Amino acid sequence: MTGPTTGAGPVLVAGLGNPGAEYEGTRHNVGFAVADVLAGRVGGRFSAHRKSGADVAEGRLAGRKAVLAKPRGYMNLSGGPVTNALRFFSVPTEDLIVVHDDLDLDFGVVRLKRGGGEGGHNGLRSISKSLGTKDYLRVRFGIGRPPGRQDPADFVLKRWSSTERKELDVSLELAADAVEALLTEGLEPAQNRFH
Repeated sequence: MTGPTTGAGPVLVAGLGNPGAEYEGTRHNVGFAVADVLAGRVGGRFSAHRKSGADVAEGRLAGRKAVLAKPRGYMNLSGGPVTNALRFFSVPTEDLIVVHDDLDLDFGVVRLKRGGGEGGHNGLRSISKSLGTKDYLRVRFGIGRPPGRQDPADFVLKRWSSTERKELDVSLELAADAVEALLTEGLEPAQNRFH
């Protein structure tokens, strides 16, 4: 299978981040930011969904019913809310798209893949453990490497630089386009377009 099924069932797009004002606008929260862009496109508003432990918005995205989710727990606990949302909304794992920050890509670069390793990303690690599989779609948003000897754990929790902020909105729209391309084209054609 190259991408989500083209059936009538819903797709779940999980944007990863940390809750709370102190984490807003940090590199680690770029998944939340892309989810916000997608919510704007579908005319949805996020609200607390108790059964999943995520903030959820619903709408139609690329002709499919879409459930957008932002886990309410910390990044390293993303697996529970994502798994709960999949079950509650009856979404198969192959129709899960996780949007997350990626240290191994330059700032603003968007890459798509299914499965593979987690690259030290605690949110992905939690989701893979909770699902019992790594075989789900990912939209990787490049945040670049930390400068000098800065600890990556500190770097991901820092806010965007002024230079990055100038380009951020365009990059977030690109990542949202990539999510839609996965739904309309499937993985391989979308990879050909965005890579």
